[in-house]
Parts: sequence; structure tokens; C-alpha cells
Amino acid sequence: MVLTESKLAEPWSVWRWAAHGAALLTALALSLPVWALHWPWGRHPVTALPSASELAVSLDRATTSARVAPIAQYWDRNTLLLDLTRLSGAGSATLTPIGANGWPVRLEFRVRPGGMAHLEVVGTQRVVFAVPAQGAAVVLKLDPGVYQADTARINLRWSATGDLPH
Repeated sequence: MVLTESKLAEPWSVWRWAAHGAALLTALALSLPVWALHWPWGRHPVTALPSASELAVSLDRATTSARVAPIAQYWDRNTLLLDLTRLSGAGSATLTPIGANGWPVRLEFRVRPGGMAHLEVVGTQRVVFAVPAQGAAVVLKLDPGVYQADTARINLRWSATGDLPH
């Protein structure tokens, strides 16, 4: 079959293709918001940190007599997070590694502003953190040089006032 000039110039075929293209583009544009809600790399729900029991924690008598809940431990990648948000006032605790695992690579302490004014950490070196008086919970990151692999224990001491010695 040979196409003649009259067959190519039929207006209804050009309009039909244009109408189909416009309908397809409209359908794609209208369904775009639905696609955006279901991308596989979209927001994932926040999961709780996995609980851990890497360090033995012994609280002093004054702290345990106040019926303080034990210090919770969580893994955040290769950092062990010790949750001190339940502690307030003044007190102390001793941390020792359990078994042959030794000390974690990094240590962090989550504290509640207003619960304590200072947190003192003594390992191979001594560090005193100032805790803000108000706001959301704060994570204090301990420098890895404060303790070493052969450190026997780390002592924590917290105070409600600024009475820790400098």
C-alpha cells in the first residue's frame, strides 16, 4: 500500500495521537503524588536502640538507698550509651567490664538537664562535664583517651550543685 499525501494529512489521526499523549501525561501527573508516598527509600520508623549488658555497674550505698533504677545500657553502632536520665541529686557509681570483652570502643552518657549539674568521669584520666540546667536530654561523649584497655574501672560521680573539685 502506498501512502498518499492525503492519508498523511488526515487531521483526525494527528489529533488522536495528541489526545492519547495528553491523556497519558495527565494520568502520570495525577499519579505522581501517590508514587512519592511509596518510595522504598522513604522514611523508616525510628527503632529503639538495642539493649546491652556490657559493663557491670555498682552504685554507691547512698544512691541505691534512694531506690534509683539501674543505669540502662544501649548500643549505638560501636558506642555504648549509658542512660543516666533517671539519676538526680548527688551520687556515684563504678563501671567495670564484664568478661573478656573489655571496654567498648566508645562511651557516651545521656543525662537529663536539671537532674544533675556536673558529671565527673575518672578512668586513666579525669573529665568533668557540665550539664545544662534545662532543655532536652543531652548526650555527653567521652574521649577514648580517658580510659584504656588495661583500665580496671571507671568511676562516675554526679552532683546537683557545682561542688565537684576542679
